[in-house]
Amino acid sequence: MTTALVTGATAGIGAEFARQLAARGDDLVLVARNTERLEASAADLRTRYGVTVEVLAADLAVREDVARVADRLADPGRPVDVLVNNAGFGDPTRLLDADTSPHERALDVMGAAVLVLGNTAARAMVARGHGQVVTVASLSAWITQGSYSAVKSFAKLYSEALSNELHGTGVTATALCPGWVRTEFHERAAIDAGRIPAPVWVSAQRCVSECLADADAGKPISLPTKRWKLAALALQHLPRGAVRAITRQVDRARN
Repeated sequence: MTTALVTGATAGIGAEFARQLAARGDDLVLVARNTERLEASAADLRTRYGVTVEVLAADLAVREDVARVADRLADPGRPVDVLVNNAGFGDPTRLLDADTSPHERALDVMGAAVLVLGNTAARAMVARGHGQVVTVASLSAWITQGSYSAVKSFAKLYSEALSNELHGTGVTATALCPGWVRTEFHERAAIDAGRIPAPVWVSAQRCVSECLADADAGKPISLPTKRWKLAALALQHLPRGAVRAITRQVDRARN
């Protein structure tokens, strides 16, 4: 029986990962900050899919909490076969704002925790000869949108580098790099996305289903939908000055 650990598992893309993994029969370890939401999610998944679901309340901006999650990943008696490093958040704070604490928290949750948990899970998986590490990055990794682009660039490149080191071990690393996804992410981040055109959006269901297929195929990058694949290709090859200009346009559309 496969067991998957999902961080940020009670909302958005993380909740969709939990649903689709449970639907295919994986047991789950759900990680999030809110104990009440964790327990509610776990009860629903147990009832709907008949899988075993553990809950682990943790704030991944707190090193001691990250260590507790890492201990669960390293437990040889309860092996984890799939890690989904999903926990994250957006924030409208600008790089020039006096309070840098939101950026520091972003680096902790979407950078340091990704590194520590990915390291711990991958080492345990290599010892067993199989496993998958999925890291939720973003198409923002190709543009220059504040600290979010910076930290998601780290997540993407970290996952690609991990994929290289894992080559030939039976363990894979995949970075999911979605564009605009219909979840509560933007509302919770107080980001006005009302002027983003409807065709640009993609569902969380499609993001996750394509990512799981890509992870099963051992692909290092998962870009859901043809339009986002084309967008990433264009951004990869455009002059950086053009990418910065496009980013300014995106900022105007969401503010």
